[in-house]
Amino acid sequence: MSSTASLLSLLVLLGAAFLPALVYLMWVRTTEQGVREGWGTLLGAFAYGAFFATIIAGIVEAVLVAGGTSLSQAIPAPEFVFLNGNTTAGAFFLILVLAPFVEEALKASGVAQYRQKIRVVADGPVLGAGVGLGFGFFETFLYGLGAYFVGGLAAGLSLIVLRSLSSILLHGSSTALFGYGYAEDRVGGAKGSAGRHYLAAVGLHSSFNAVVSLGVFVALLGVTGVGLDIASGLGYVFGVVLAFAAIEYVRRLIVQSSHPGALAAHPRFRPPPVRPVVQGPAAPRR
Repeated sequence: MSSTASLLSLLVLLGAAFLPALVYLMWVRTTEQGVREGWGTLLGAFAYGAFFATIIAGIVEAVLVAGGTSLSQAIPAPEFVFLNGNTTAGAFFLILVLAPFVEEALKASGVAQYRQKIRVVADGPVLGAGVGLGFGFFETFLYGLGAYFVGGLAAGLSLIVLRSLSSILLHGSSTALFGYGYAEDRVGGAKGSAGRHYLAAVGLHSSFNAVVSLGVFVALLGVTGVGLDIASGLGYVFGVVLAFAAIEYVRRLIVQSSHPGALAAHPRFRPPPVRPVVQGPAAPRR
């Protein structure tokens, strides 16, 4: 394959991963009533999630898995098997526990990075969606790139399309959920909300990973052939349903926290000052 064709394929993969994430971000942004977050801020949050949170999360996870594997090999006790990244238990620990905690923490740092842009509670989930969708976009592009090098452009595009309907949206939903709690904590007077919603985001992420891994669980039980294909397909469908249900829930939170009544009740809401009417001298009566 020529270098021109390879470059074109990479651009196709990049566009295929980027466009759905951008559409989702537009969808979430239009949910907010009143003054919306500017595109400059949202794209900055998107870039933070894509090029900082994704890369750092990958490095942290690799270091933790390597350290856990070394520890489990140095101390070959049954209670440390889950730390070994080369075992089935270690693989499930990574996707169900380690990855959700690490990735949601890195994405949450992106929301905190733009804390000065949070004026009302509704801004938090919108910014969170920006960070999370950026993370989902770049992670999906990297997965698609790996599939491209193994099976060609069709394989890479197929994987990106599948993840665009599930994983990209899930990352946006989970970080938007944290963003709502962070905004409630920061400007809504609900102390401790950020921590609770971080754990909720981790739980949502872990649940999604468990659902889409249904085929893997079934395979461990010895199921093969059509049964395995059905389980894998159902797992994916359930994952898509969960991702869309989560973003719809977040969108309802945005609507509820951005309508005029919610703004008027906001601790930092200040109605415009009423200027007194200055009347001139009264006209003499005739």
